[in-house]
Amino acid sequence: MLTDAVSPLMETELELDNYRVADEDLPEFRDMKFENINELHIDHPGANDREYRTRRDYIAGLARNFRMTGVITDVEYSPREQRVWRYVAEELEDLHQRYASSFYLQAKKDLGITTDHIPQLSEMNRRLKELTGFRLAPIEGLVETRGFLSWLSYRVMLCTQYIRHHSQPAYTPEPDIVHESIGHIPMFTNPNFADFSQFIGHGARIATDKQLEELGRLYWFTVEFGMVEDGDDIKAYGAGLLSSFGELEHAFSDKVDRRPFDLEQVINHEYTYSDMQPVLYVIPSYEELKEVTRTYIESFAK
Repeated sequence: MLTDAVSPLMETELELDNYRVADEDLPEFRDMKFENINELHIDHPGANDREYRTRRDYIAGLARNFRMTGVITDVEYSPREQRVWRYVAEELEDLHQRYASSFYLQAKKDLGITTDHIPQLSEMNRRLKELTGFRLAPIEGLVETRGFLSWLSYRVMLCTQYIRHHSQPAYTPEPDIVHESIGHIPMFTNPNFADFSQFIGHGARIATDKQLEELGRLYWFTVEFGMVEDGDDIKAYGAGLLSSFGELEHAFSDKVDRRPFDLEQVINHEYTYSDMQPVLYVIPSYEELKEVTRTYIESFAK
């Protein structure tokens, strides 16, 4: 998920073809370009819980170590953290069977994501790399839009490893391991979605500030809140939908205007992070999303 900050960092020349990146060709993770990393919002349910903050700091430290070593450290999650996972994952499982895209349901199985324990980024990273050349990189908190999206250009998704506060397991104001593992990661096993994500990353590296704002909206209405034609049905594939009870049920209610995907509408459609989404966009296929995005990003270089 993105922050609403815009970074001045950008590049002017970039090869826009998609490609798999060899280990030796990855940029140094220690050179990640971020203006700042927001590690805990003041309105977070755990902000005043000293024990939770200490635990968050420890897990954030593992992410900082990754940025120096490039090696993902597994987290030994506590019994309480595992209980939070089981509660959320079990509640979402029934909703997924009703509303999630068929590809997503199979991808969860392929990655071994279950309701009984928190998956480790290291194992999901290994499997993604085999399937589509995507990698996962631990990060200690939210980063600004350009810094976050640019890493997708290298087929790298920045992921948090901590879990939401136990007092409100159904809610988190930031991405956590539930949002990452249940929401984002399964979709990177889809080759077309993986390529689409890489095009988003290419765009972030060369976009003007205005284009970056447009990219943020495209990301929001696809990666976070996207819906897809699935046979004769409409299903969810966006991480913000698939990792939230309320958002997922709301998306299929009569309170939402589900519109056919139109790039021009999407990139000019302003949204509010904190509200339930009144309008969502339905793509015909992941392949078409990829090709429309390819053409859009190529226009940045003209």
